[in-house]
Amino acid sequence: MDLNEAQSTIVRLFSDANVQFHKMPGSAIILRYIKSSYQNDPVRSAIELFLFLFAVRYLLAPTYSTQKKKHVALTEEEIDELVEDWTPEPLVAAPTPSEQLENEKRPVIVGPSGPKSKLSTGRTVTNLASYNFYNFVANESLKEKAIQTLRTYGVGPCGPPGFYGTQDVHMKTEADVAAHLGTPACIVYAQSFSTISSVIPSFSKRGDIIVADKSVNYAVRKGIQISRSTVRWYEHNDMEDLEKVLQRVTKEQAKKPLTRRFIITEGLFENVGDVVNLPKLIELKLRFKFRLILDETWSYGVLGRTGRGVTEAQNVDATEVDMIIGSLSGPLCAAGGFCAGTEEVVEHQRISSASYTYSAALPAMLATTASETISMLQEQPEILTGLRDNIKAMRAQLDPRSDWVKCSSSVDNPMMLLVLKPEVIASKNFTLQDQSQLFQDIVDECVANGVLITRLKNMPLALGTNPRDQGWQPQPALKVCVTSGLTKKETEKAGIIIRHAITKIITRRK
Repeated sequence: MDLNEAQSTIVRLFSDANVQFHKMPGSAIILRYIKSSYQNDPVRSAIELFLFLFAVRYLLAPTYSTQKKKHVALTEEEIDELVEDWTPEPLVAAPTPSEQLENEKRPVIVGPSGPKSKLSTGRTVTNLASYNFYNFVANESLKEKAIQTLRTYGVGPCGPPGFYGTQDVHMKTEADVAAHLGTPACIVYAQSFSTISSVIPSFSKRGDIIVADKSVNYAVRKGIQISRSTVRWYEHNDMEDLEKVLQRVTKEQAKKPLTRRFIITEGLFENVGDVVNLPKLIELKLRFKFRLILDETWSYGVLGRTGRGVTEAQNVDATEVDMIIGSLSGPLCAAGGFCAGTEEVVEHQRISSASYTYSAALPAMLATTASETISMLQEQPEILTGLRDNIKAMRAQLDPRSDWVKCSSSVDNPMMLLVLKPEVIASKNFTLQDQSQLFQDIVDECVANGVLITRLKNMPLALGTNPRDQGWQPQPALKVCVTSGLTKKETEKAGIIIRHAITKIITRRK
């Protein structure tokens, strides 16, 4: 068959098909519909025909079950036997013998946790193991305000803030914190720990860049882990190393799609006790175009003339920090946490921060307590002065006078961390485990002499992490929490007891 015959055959087939189509009932209506709707547009007609044929095929296709087929059919007796043999995995690993022994010897406080606390054994001890820095626990004015709020609002709102949990006292607390810090807006969370661990993943997502200090606390680490962002660590409080890391990250991302980039650090480091160099940090974040998330959990209410934190202590405008996270518990004797920043930063969290969206709001009496303590710190600066006098008295008994330990905390930090001096570790060949056990013995000796202190412990490993890959861990240390609820003489006496306990335990070790 040559080309002419093939063309004539195709033309004849199309002609026969056209004749047969016109013989069909309703063919004239279909042609008129296509011409009027699509104005003789063959492309749109072909697309609609394809969609029509696809719909017909989908409707005529055989049905199938979405349920997974059971490959093995079990009888009721076999199912019961499997259920009886099944043992669930424990939620928490069984305690080690040393942990079990420590739990048995752990002091238990009965009643209020004040400067002088009563233990379950009946003894009264000087309590230097709680965060009651200003002794707000014993303030009668705060108690009366809390009782009045309790009678007015009840115990708790019983609902998340975004639904019906927000009350006027919550809005007042947010306004009080924002005004105290000097930021445009603030959002209050119900739990202190979950504030920073929710703020980070609400802004930083998979593919974004986080540059963080190696010594950040456990709550910050959980937030970084939840965010699933790309993480780069820099040496603790080393601004030169931070600059190198920022340069390296900027160079790596130069030819890649634009991502969000954050610097995350603490104001007052929980695991070391020192203070961040905020002016230098602001300079670097502006130069390399990063956003700064500053965790002031331990510095808000402690540092600065009125307790505003690192920004006040180092004369930095709070608006230059993109997000300031702080705690309303601990020094402020309330509960919950906050994140202060711009209106956009705050409003974004109200719908995207898991801890805020899915948790019940802060009890009204605790929000009122936070507002009152913030007001007291601003109106009565002698409260901070009294605490700092006691800090100086305690340091005078420990850091310069002890041959064994030194204080790694900053001078205004009421949470004093006492670590062994390098020469002591070298001369006695102490391992990290040896240091932890040594400090536990010192804690027990102090309790036996009427002073309750505690010690810094390792951070828990992330789920599924090999112990060899645990990364940075804090150096074992004694933790002494100074309070203004004691007189200067009582503070000095407690410091002498701690110093003598350190000497006694260390000299006993060969």
